[in-house]
Amino acid sequence: MRLRRLRGELVLGCAAAAVGVTGIASALTREFANRSDFVRGVLPPGVPGAARIAALTFGLTLIWLSRSLALRRRRAWQLGVVLVVGLTVAHLAKGLDFEEATFGLLVLAALLRFRKRFDVPGDPLSARPLVVTVLACTTTAALVVVLDLRGFRGDRVEDLLAAVSLLLGFRALHLWLRPLTERVRQSAEERRLVRGLVRRHGDDSLAFFSLRRDKSYFFSPSHRSFVAYKVVGGCALVSGDPVGERAEIPELLAEFRRVCHSRGWRLALLSVRSELVPVARALGLRAIKIGDEAVVRPSTFSLEGRSIRKVRQSVTRLEREGYRFRVVAAGDVDDTLRAELERVSAVWRGSNVERGFSMAMDDHFSEPETFFAIAELDGSVGGFLHLVPSGQGYSLGAMRRDPDTPNGLMEFLIAELMAWAQARGAEEISLNFCVFSDLLVDTPRNPLEAFARAGLRAGDRLFQLERLLVFSRKFAPEWRPRYLCVERLSDLPLVGMAYLRVESLLTPPGPWARQRPISLAPRE
Repeated sequence: MRLRRLRGELVLGCAAAAVGVTGIASALTREFANRSDFVRGVLPPGVPGAARIAALTFGLTLIWLSRSLALRRRRAWQLGVVLVVGLTVAHLAKGLDFEEATFGLLVLAALLRFRKRFDVPGDPLSARPLVVTVLACTTTAALVVVLDLRGFRGDRVEDLLAAVSLLLGFRALHLWLRPLTERVRQSAEERRLVRGLVRRHGDDSLAFFSLRRDKSYFFSPSHRSFVAYKVVGGCALVSGDPVGERAEIPELLAEFRRVCHSRGWRLALLSVRSELVPVARALGLRAIKIGDEAVVRPSTFSLEGRSIRKVRQSVTRLEREGYRFRVVAAGDVDDTLRAELERVSAVWRGSNVERGFSMAMDDHFSEPETFFAIAELDGSVGGFLHLVPSGQGYSLGAMRRDPDTPNGLMEFLIAELMAWAQARGAEEISLNFCVFSDLLVDTPRNPLEAFARAGLRAGDRLFQLERLLVFSRKFAPEWRPRYLCVERLSDLPLVGMAYLRVESLLTPPGPWARQRPISLAPRE
């Protein structure tokens, strides 16, 4: 039933696009001479020419609108009906094009017949910017008309105003068709529930990051499980595995998917474990491996042996230079130490914005259960790791160091951290998540993989994917796959862009970046 319904909206969207293509083709070709002469004899001068321009404009808009129709958006249906009617009238007014008009009427009848299927509401938050944009567009268009009536012949000015009016028109359409957005709101009661569920069921190394303040929560009816998510660009991005009673997870995801469909959102599960993949596939989602998580067991970690010689040398060198290691709970950080930690973060970050969403905390100091592993020289902080609790140990949320410190400081911190974690009985430490590690390590099996590998290496300067992989391999970790789950493979471009945005990987550096007022921590 669901597949049939989705196929119906897709057909209607394609039909609307076909009407648009027909309108464009008709506007760009000559009319039949006898029909054209009849129209010119009946209608006032200038009307057929204006109708031709209208047919071209309506056709282009219908093509753009077709995707929103396929997504069942109610506002797209409303505008689509108006455009098809207008295009039908334009066909008749420009040259009695009965064939094109008949096709338009058939599509109009189908849109009216299946109007109840277009049940996805528009975004109420777009009302104010939409009104402003429409007023600006109307004012610009009116200015063009006034200049023309007064005999002003400034081609460049008129062209500029016409271009501005066109851009404002597209902006208005974008706002009108924009899917429902959701502002992140977390009540104190929700955070209390989430914190308790994370403590009881947070065996996933990403579970604690659900406590970021830029995530919304969707709970099961019993409030014994939840998903943490954020809506970006029409995509509901779920951060990691759902947390809570395992028996409730399938129904929780099914209900959340239903809510996403009712609001016109694409559903995507980010960085989920292999244990969740069968549940996701049972719901009809497609699972794609996107990388591996590097996990080290403190009980088996050792600085002995040739394979870890470079790490051992770094530790020895840093100790000889006077660096000392200590761990401080976030709740025990005093003002002086906090200023030092924030100084290191600021120097390390430079002009770049803070990054992170699914694998980082947005405030280092708000959760007393987190820890700072600190490397100090004569009382001055040279670098630190930020750790959050996970089910069987700790998860690394940040790696920061002063650029003036010696190379090997991170190796020193992690090696000392393993000894500290072993003394506390921690079973594992989640170090990093290495995206597309298979492509970076394995020999490409086909030209597509070779092209993807070249692209990843080309972008390594910005994203540091290969360098992170090389660094993580120094500690001989256990590699655990992580997956991206989407409803359709065609959603990947939209989901990919939304993921880059939510992780702040598409935010420009420098004065154009919107800096956040709280201390963030990317998961390196």
